Order: sequence, then C-alpha cells, then structure tokens
Amino acid sequence: MPRSLKKGPFIDDHLRLKVEGLNTRNEKKVVKTWSRRSTILPEMVGHTIAVHNGRKFIPVYITEQMVGHKLGEFAPTRTFKGHAVKAALEKVAGAAAPAAAAPAGGGGKS
Repeated sequence: MPRSLKKGPFIDDHLRLKVEGLNTRNEKKVVKTWSRRSTILPEMVGHTIAVHNGRKFIPVYITEQMVGHKLGEFAPTRTFKGHAVKAALEKVAGAAAPAAAAPAGGGGKS
C-alpha cells in the first residue's frame, strides 16, 4: 500500500541533503546509500546513486521514469539462478539421450 498523499513521499534526510548539495554545486558524483526505502524524487534525476543490496553497492542512474519508485526496486537482493524444475527436466532428458543411442544388444559377442 502506498504512502498517504497528505504525508508526501518519504526520503531519508541524509540522502536528501546529499542530493541537494550536489544540485547546488552542479556536481555529478556517485552517492552511496543504504536507504533502499527512500522514494526517488525529481531532484534526483540525472544523478547516480549506489544502493546497497546487502552485499555490495549497485550503481543506479536515475531517469525520469523512476520518479515515484523506491531505490530498493533497482538493486536486487537475490540472485536468480533459474528454476529447479526446468534444470531437473533437462538433466533427465540429457541422461536418457545417451542410453537411447547405445545398441540394444548390450555390445557383447554373438
């Protein structure tokens, strides 16, 4: 459920101050943050913010389409390695193929 419009978007003060400082000095530095819960504001567009995903910082370049979303949405915390069922089916299919290619007589002398 989104935050109330009456309250406005949430952004951590330390991150807001850093972005405002960069805007006043016209700098384009990478800002590191752990604040995945902060909402992306229009003032952040054009900046690169390094968002922590629990292990490392993921650089996120802010565009206009990202305004209103949370920073954490663009720094995934889990690594997807494929579906286990699909891998199991491929393994079974791979094991069945060499057995079908072998001769039916067992390869012994007649």
